Amino acid sequence: MTILLYILIGLVLLILILAIIAPKTYDVSRNISISRPISEVFDYVKSLKKQDEWGPWAKKDPNMTKEFKGTDGEIGAISSWKGNKEVGEGEQEIIGIKENEIVETQLRFFKPWKSESNAYIRVNDEGNGSTKVTWGFSGKNKFPMSIMMLFMSMDKMIGKDFEQGLSDLKSILEK
Repeated sequence: MTILLYILIGLVLLILILAIIAPKTYDVSRNISISRPISEVFDYVKSLKKQDEWGPWAKKDPNMTKEFKGTDGEIGAISSWKGNKEVGEGEQEIIGIKENEIVETQLRFFKPWKSESNAYIRVNDEGNGSTKVTWGFSGKNKFPMSIMMLFMSMDKMIGKDFEQGLSDLKSILEK
């Protein structure tokens, strides 16, 4: 009985220590330069419907069901989806727009686990008709997910998807 108690106390202490040292937040972003004027790039990236043309997740589940509410490209527009295990279920809402600067969205995931993240697409004029596009998202790691992040990297998990999406965006806009 005493040994079992020590094991239990040891496990509780281990979980507490891991919870204390675990990363509490994440911030992942990637960028690319696109040879198109900033206004053209911004008009394209602010559309939730057009994200299916360049975002990597529509390719991961071509049978995903999508629903749109509100006016696409404006604050309050919502894109919701239900897909396979790779894409899960959730919704994305435009929560802020600064014309030719940034589109801010909130991602709400329902499956495979509940979480919320803030996402953004930022554009910067590089001159000579070229635009830098930065796509990123950030959020908080809640317990017990925070402990899992000691052994997994959000950057490694999502970074390649961002790189692929931006590469596809560049291909589409530079045609």
